[in-house]
Amino acid sequence: EILSQTRDPLAVQAHLRKCFEAIDKLDFQGEGAGMTMVAMNSAEKEKATFESPVPVKGNVENWLSAVEAMMKRSVKMIAKQAAEDYTKNPGGRKQWVQEWQGQLVLAGSQHYWSIEMEEAMNTGGNDGLKVYYQKMLAQLQELVEIVRSNPPFLISMTLGALMVIDVHARDVTQKMCDDGVDNINDFSWVSQLRYYWEDQEDLVGLGTPGFIVRQVQAFFPYGMEYLGNTPRLVITPLTDRCYITLTGAMNLLLGGAPQGPAGTGKTETTKD
Repeated sequence: EILSQTRDPLAVQAHLRKCFEAIDKLDFQGEGAGMTMVAMNSAEKEKATFESPVPVKGNVENWLSAVEAMMKRSVKMIAKQAAEDYTKNPGGRKQWVQEWQGQLVLAGSQHYWSIEMEEAMNTGGNDGLKVYYQKMLAQLQELVEIVRSNPPFLISMTLGALMVIDVHARDVTQKMCDDGVDNINDFSWVSQLRYYWEDQEDLVGLGTPGFIVRQVQAFFPYGMEYLGNTPRLVITPLTDRCYITLTGAMNLLLGGAPQGPAGTGKTETTKD
């Protein structure tokens, strides 16, 4: 049906969910030969503006490929802006989590957790971790206060997913404090999934710095695929072991297959 209605670009809207993980609708501007696409919307009605308008011209498969390329460029642009705003936002982290798309709030929060944990260990050892642990408790309390203020639907979705990530980060930090960890090379730290901006290209053509995910010896570029604003599964010690097994396998150019009863979260864990 997409190929049969090439003269009507708007006919593609109904089929976007089959082409992309989270793009439910595209925002079109103009008419005829001057028509462009300027933003993408998720099923939850979250909007992400494109870095630059994508012209609707040529075969449908060509401009849909252009949408995919622009999606990655735009997610990287917003991720960079969100990461920079984290330290500059006048309202602090409490305001920051309410101003950016859910996916980038999660990624940015995990990035700052990674670098702040390492700063805490480098400057204060295990005592530095204990001080940072108290800061994490205060950050979680801020999120609770936002939830109690009855925020809009999209912010509620973001906070639900962020709390899952933050609670897991808090538990990891508490265990590291209890175990006396004081070095960033300790296995209990390098075995965590950590996010960094590094001086290398993440995806070909997107330039530096790149958004890199690390775990033990494995490292991968953040895929920059738009994921919308979706809930996250609770992270258990078994989830952590799945992560480390799968990332280790992929680093060796091998595969992995979670096995277990139906409905336990195998697919969701792999997607996370």
